[in-house]
Amino acid sequence: MSVDTTILVTGGTGTLGRHVLPLLRQAAPGRRVRVLSRGERPDADGITYVTGDLMTGEHVAAAMAGVDTVLHLAGGAKGDDVVATHLVEAAREAGVRHIVHISVIGADRMPMAWFATQRAAEEVITGSGIPWTLLRAAQFHDLVHTMVSKMAKLPLVPAPGMRLEPVDARDVAQRLVELTLGAPAGLVAELAGPTVYTMDDVVRRYLGATGRRRPVLGMRMPGKVGRAYRDGVNLAQSAQAVHGDRTWEAFLAERAA
Repeated sequence: MSVDTTILVTGGTGTLGRHVLPLLRQAAPGRRVRVLSRGERPDADGITYVTGDLMTGEHVAAAMAGVDTVLHLAGGAKGDDVVATHLVEAAREAGVRHIVHISVIGADRMPMAWFATQRAAEEVITGSGIPWTLLRAAQFHDLVHTMVSKMAKLPLVPAPGMRLEPVDARDVAQRLVELTLGAPAGLVAELAGPTVYTMDDVVRRYLGATGRRRPVLGMRMPGKVGRAYRDGVNLAQSAQAVHGDRTWEAFLAERAA
C-alpha cells in the first residue's frame, strides 16, 4: 500500500472503532483516514468524517470515492448482510483494492439468526471480487458486561449453561490495524480472549467486582442453541487461533476503577 492512499473506516464511532482510529493514525501517519458516519461530525485528530447510510446505501458511493482500503467495523442487531451489500457495491464503483471485515467466531456454525446474518455478510464480502481479509473474533468484554449488568439487576441472576471466551476490544483493534495495513490475507486465524469461562464464572466475577450480592441460578439451555453452546461452537476452534492478553477480571477491575 502506498503512503498516499485513503483508508475508509465504517463503524469508526463505535466501541471497536474508538480503539481502532488512534492506533491506525499512529501506525500509518502518512495515510489519510476517513470515517463513514450517519450523522455529520467535525474533522478531528487528522481524521475526516463523511456522511453516508450503509443500511440504505445513501451517499455511500460519494463517501467511498478515492478510497483504496476499507476497514468494515459497522454492525448491528440486524441487517448486516444488507449493509455489506451496499458497502461492496460502492467499493466496486470506487475501485477499492482491499476490504477488511470483522465477523464473529461461530458465524458459520451457530444455529441462531444473528450468526446466520453475520455469515451472510461474510459471503457478500468474500464473493465481491475485491481482495479481502476476514477476522472472526469472540464477543467483546464490553458486550458481555452489558449483558451481565442487566442480568445482575434481577433478584435471582440466571447463569445459562454456556461457555464464553470474551476478548478485549483493544486486542481486536490492534489486530485489525495490522491486517488493514497489510496485504489481503483471506480468512485469518480467529481471535479470542485468553480464558474460557462458564457463564457462572462470568456472573460471579462481575458480582464480586461490583460488590453486589445476588443468588446465581444455573440453568440448562434447551434445543439446538443450547447444544451448540455446550459443544463450544462459539469458542475458538483452530489450533492456530490467536488469543488476546486482557482477561475478563482485568476488564472488570478497570471498569471498577
